[in-house]
Amino acid sequence: MNSSQIEVTSPVSTKRVQISMPAALLAKIDRLAQEEKINRSQFIQNVVQLYIMEREAQSLADKLAVGYQIMAELNLLLAEEGNDEDLLESYERQLAEAE
Repeated sequence: MNSSQIEVTSPVSTKRVQISMPAALLAKIDRLAQEEKINRSQFIQNVVQLYIMEREAQSLADKLAVGYQIMAELNLLLAEEGNDEDLLESYERQLAEAE
């Protein structure tokens, strides 16, 4: 992980927190932070920010997958039915809602 790729909040807006973790995990964190040439706090902030970004991206991907599945079903129905005006209106409504 490159620390320059992740935006870290300024010291003015930070809050101090206290957490507990196994000593072996802390040792790994300290070793990785030293390799990145940043302090432990900066390393943990970067890791948490990256985790949040990945969760948000996965959530979006999940929502898109559901939307694509719904639209695939409608597209198939449209192709099979032909020129059904009610179906076409429903399709356009769902497209508008997806935006």
